[in-house]
Amino acid sequence: MSRNAESTAFRSALEVIRAVEPRVADAIGAELTDQRESLKLIASENYASPATLLAMGNWFSDKYAEGTVGRRFYAGCQNVDTVEALAAEHARELFGAAHAYVQPHSGIDANLVAFWAVLADRVESPALKKAQVRHVNDLTEADWFALRRELGNQRMLGMSLDAGGHLTHGFRPNISGKMFDQRSYGTDPATGLIDYDRVAEAAREFKPLILVGGYSAYPRKVNFRILREIADSVGATCMVDMAHFAGLVAGKVFTGDFDPVPHAHIVTTTTHKSLRGPRGGMVLCQPELADQVDRGCPMVLGGPLPHVMAAKAVALAEARRPDFAVYAQRIVDNAQALAEGLLRRGAKLVTGGTDNHLVLIDVSGYGLTGRQAEQALLDSGIVTNRNSVPQDPNGAWYTSGIRVGTPALTTRGLGTAEMDQTAELMHTVLTQTTAGANADGTPSKAKYTLDPALADKVARQATDLLAPHPLYPAIDLT
Repeated sequence: MSRNAESTAFRSALEVIRAVEPRVADAIGAELTDQRESLKLIASENYASPATLLAMGNWFSDKYAEGTVGRRFYAGCQNVDTVEALAAEHARELFGAAHAYVQPHSGIDANLVAFWAVLADRVESPALKKAQVRHVNDLTEADWFALRRELGNQRMLGMSLDAGGHLTHGFRPNISGKMFDQRSYGTDPATGLIDYDRVAEAAREFKPLILVGGYSAYPRKVNFRILREIADSVGATCMVDMAHFAGLVAGKVFTGDFDPVPHAHIVTTTTHKSLRGPRGGMVLCQPELADQVDRGCPMVLGGPLPHVMAAKAVALAEARRPDFAVYAQRIVDNAQALAEGLLRRGAKLVTGGTDNHLVLIDVSGYGLTGRQAEQALLDSGIVTNRNSVPQDPNGAWYTSGIRVGTPALTTRGLGTAEMDQTAELMHTVLTQTTAGANADGTPSKAKYTLDPALADKVARQATDLLAPHPLYPAIDLT
């Protein structure tokens, strides 16, 4: 696509929107401005290509397409079949997977499809049938216990939240914690690394139906060959959630024991994050689970979103190009440079560094909570998110950590030198921020003090750092 064509496409789209609801058009334009001017370091965010973005804004949005390719519950889905089949083909080829299901709307939906696919061979019980006519919020813990018992008292073993696991890996606030009797494995207190012997011990004791690998805030590689061996030793299904690092698998940065696809029975992922596609999810699996996975709609999903599947096809096609492998390696190079820059300035990092796209900073060394650090950095033009660290004394809301990632800045073209400058800006803000107090004089976990002049100065420096690397340089909305 030519530079002129990209500008024309997005400018024209905003003109059409403005004619109906100018405030929406203004918000869209403002979001582009904000993203252009901020150092985006949220590990789960990226920038999709103009082609991917445009693939979502079209007539596919108007189609209902429950079912799968060639087996729809609505007529007139031949074009939906085309884009869904293309997306699945690209996914299989990109990841070397036997089967790909591209309908999930999100990573959480993809995980639910995987869970129920594994459970699908269980006999549907009277208790479950009774529960289906009640609202899920009306079910008590006793009801959920009875359902799990009727379904074979299923158990899940996954990484704990404070060690870097995800809410959907069996934790009570999420539906996965209702479906399964869950237990967590953590990390070694001294190193922050997974201790596979302890995982194996927990699996032998707990005997889970599903052993979950994958993470949202673990800055190291995971050996999926070992996890599969542990799963096999107790008769468990090995499931991997690679939502965060799918781009590193697609780009062949993670291979062999660190590529989950050859080892796991079933793999879930988002299609954004390091994969740089649209917001959405996907399931890859071995042939024996394919039929159950393809029942994701209507099992747990609503109707598929054909316009998003079209965008997935475009993004997956982009990821199959040689330059994507170069991009994926640069993500890791940048993350390691950012980690080294922070360490040289005295920051405390969980595990002491990174092997992947993210860095987890323990900000207690600065005398701050994660919430205080997150907001102080945001005031200074640096967008991050607070995150728990292992054995976090501040819990999951205030936290003691800040999670940062490099996929988005790498997309913009920043390199290792700019990562060191980013580390300097972050360190400046964190060292100049002090924890505040509540009205009664007690320490606050949310309030903080930062000189506004310093915050403005850092924000200007962040903008200057980004200036040589414009976001969507071909798009001019003026």
